[in-house]
Amino acid sequence: METKIHTSLTDTSTNVFLTGAILLANMDYTGLLDYAIKAVIGGVIWMGFKLSADFISEKLKKGKK
Repeated sequence: METKIHTSLTDTSTNVFLTGAILLANMDYTGLLDYAIKAVIGGVIWMGFKLSADFISEKLKKGKK
């Protein structure tokens, strides 16, 4: 007697979808929103410092020539 294991793409995608749905159902969305806001604000602050440093660096290079 020969047994074959049959898995198709549909079965695999269904399992991934169900696992994702379970994980997303248990997620704390208010905490995620707070984290996203903090990440955006931190990115803006970092970009400001980076642009300021580049501007000052270019100004110092032009002053030495």
